[in-house]
Amino acid sequence: MTEDEVRAMVLSFPGAEAGVSYGRPSFKVNGKFFTRLRAEDASLALMEVSFDEREMLMEAEPATFHITAHYKDYPSVLARIETLHPGSLRNFLERRRRKIAPRAAVKAYDAHRDADA
Repeated sequence: MTEDEVRAMVLSFPGAEAGVSYGRPSFKVNGKFFTRLRAEDASLALMEVSFDEREMLMEAEPATFHITAHYKDYPSVLARIETLHPGSLRNFLERRRRKIAPRAAVKAYDAHRDADA
């Protein structure tokens, strides 16, 4: 994926907006951290990833998934955008959005998606 493709996908989620976290450009939903592009290693910070899942991802796809010392104690993983599969990104973002979006917004999104299916 490219950085532009990542931005477009992130901003396609209802309520997603560009923001700032710790002085760095990021994306938020409901005023809460959603994800951010890391210029330092062309990666995306993905939240709501258990430690076990993170280890499995890094073992299965080391060219894509990794962490730095900063993220080791958080349920998250870093993903290199160049090798990240778009479907995987959508799934990670959906998981995070469900955690931070207002419940009514999640229900409305699910109802709309189910109606389109």
